[in-house]
Amino acid sequence: MDSTGQAPNMNRSSLTRFAWLSIAAAILTIGLKTAAYLITGSVGLLSDALESLVNLVGAIMALAMLTIAARPADGDHAYGHSKAEYFSSGVEGTLILLAAISIAVTAIPRLLHPQPLEQVGLGLAVSVAAALVNLGVALVLLRAAKLHQSITLKANAHHLLTDVWTSVGVVIGVGAVVLTGWQRLDPVVALIVAGNIVWSGFHIVRDSVAGLMDTSLPPEELKVVRNILEQLSGQHGIECHDLRTRQAGHSRFVSLHVLVPGMWTIDRGHELAERIESDIRSALRDVEVITHLESLDDPISTSNRAPESVDVRPAERREKARDENKP
Repeated sequence: MDSTGQAPNMNRSSLTRFAWLSIAAAILTIGLKTAAYLITGSVGLLSDALESLVNLVGAIMALAMLTIAARPADGDHAYGHSKAEYFSSGVEGTLILLAAISIAVTAIPRLLHPQPLEQVGLGLAVSVAAALVNLGVALVLLRAAKLHQSITLKANAHHLLTDVWTSVGVVIGVGAVVLTGWQRLDPVVALIVAGNIVWSGFHIVRDSVAGLMDTSLPPEELKVVRNILEQLSGQHGIECHDLRTRQAGHSRFVSLHVLVPGMWTIDRGHELAERIESDIRSALRDVEVITHLESLDDPISTSNRAPESVDVRPAERREKARDENKP
């Protein structure tokens, strides 16, 4: 029995406006940071400008994937297109790592052969303005990502926040050069910023891979499902097993077997299955629930449990099964 989640796909097409906002911010900050680099000659500010170029590519990718993810299910994609968001976040994370490499490649020669900076005050003012633009857009994207549960917007927001931290680090580095006169501080700060970016990019790529590999729902959501099943099991004298979950972008999928007394009518079993599906849909957003009815009186029902599924049988049943399986 299938049930669709609460938020229809067509509403998610509006998320592309956040991608357009990110694209506009990237174009603006590229111009500002490039101007700051040309004014000062700081390799730190150049690295900052390069990362904003990567932001632009990531934002364009986010726009494309959000457009695809908003498409409804069709004959070739019965579960919808929400997994497209993982491609965007994966690319975004990879681009962050490439930005870190480009920063390091630019900074190392300047570390070996330092050069004086020019018109630092004006250059830093321009860089700070660009950082404020990125910070404002990143906060908007984070709020939208949480509201709409979009990993694409989340990755894009974290990318922009990474850019903000890059700008902060660069400003500190350039300011330190002015105060101390030590020219090598500029590329040193750039390398430190690159290391921080690598850490951020790694986490984004890891989350994307986990989504593409059909990782189960997070523990707190899995606990919600288990509590619902345990409560209904106690009320109706039934059992549930073979609980499997996965998440694809904003969409969640839950499947399980429901074991009812053999004397129950089909109508009664179906009514209970619908109750289970309804309760889970009420507790979680964008969830599709699949239930399979079985008889408690049929030995096959309890012997064909998938070993990789979550065991949601009552504690006494689990302990009894463990005792029976002991050699």
